Amino acid sequence: MFSLSPRKDFLDEGSQKKVVACIANAESRTTGEIRVFMEPQCTYVDAMDRAKELFVQMGMEKTVMRNAVIVYVAYDDRQFALFGDKAIYELAGGPEFWQKAAATLSGHMRNGEYTLGLCNCIDELGNALATHFPADPNITKNELPDEIVFGK
Repeated sequence: MFSLSPRKDFLDEGSQKKVVACIANAESRTTGEIRVFMEPQCTYVDAMDRAKELFVQMGMEKTVMRNAVIVYVAYDDRQFALFGDKAIYELAGGPEFWQKAAATLSGHMRNGEYTLGLCNCIDELGNALATHFPADPNITKNELPDEIVFGK
């Protein structure tokens, strides 16, 4: 858990652009895909269940190499989850890696450093993706959009 401002716009336009740039930079080093989904409230008790649902709804399980990751944030509920497809989850190091990436995000969120927390978390995820799924000059297609998705 972390303390987030209840404002729906806690990421202003400039911050959103920074996060999208971090996603693009991370993805430039890998064939993997990273998405950020933000909404005020989690429709489930467990944010991980919501992240898994959104992962499928956004077609993230259909990437060619099964190496997509979602960063889910329910800001009014003060919850988040990181969910990676099967291949990246296992190759990145299992629960230990994901707990470390979550701790990075949580620590920054507690301090009100939302943009920095998201960017540092995205960088960690990008490093893992680049290690296990490095960029391939023969694959130039971005399978999923980089922009932040905002729910209701």
